[in-house]
Amino acid sequence: MSFLPILIIFGIFYFLLIRPQQKKAKEHERMLQNLKKGDQVLTNGGIYGVVAAFKGQDVELKVAEQVKIQVARSAISQLRSPEDPSQNSH
Repeated sequence: MSFLPILIIFGIFYFLLIRPQQKKAKEHERMLQNLKKGDQVLTNGGIYGVVAAFKGQDVELKVAEQVKIQVARSAISQLRSPEDPSQNSH
């Protein structure tokens, strides 16, 4: 009977903290696996770019005309849509 409050607290933590975090991690992994050439992305470092090529676990991003950088696939934080108004076009 004394374990019941501990189990209830664990259940609350699971459904409020652990489960949503696992779901978010799976969605991020799915997004990384479904990247394709031409996708607009944002890296963890705040760099916007367009996927130009794949090299193993790395991705080559075009960040400006004649400027390409190579980043780890895991460094990509999100996929950006072309019509996203918050993205600056310089």
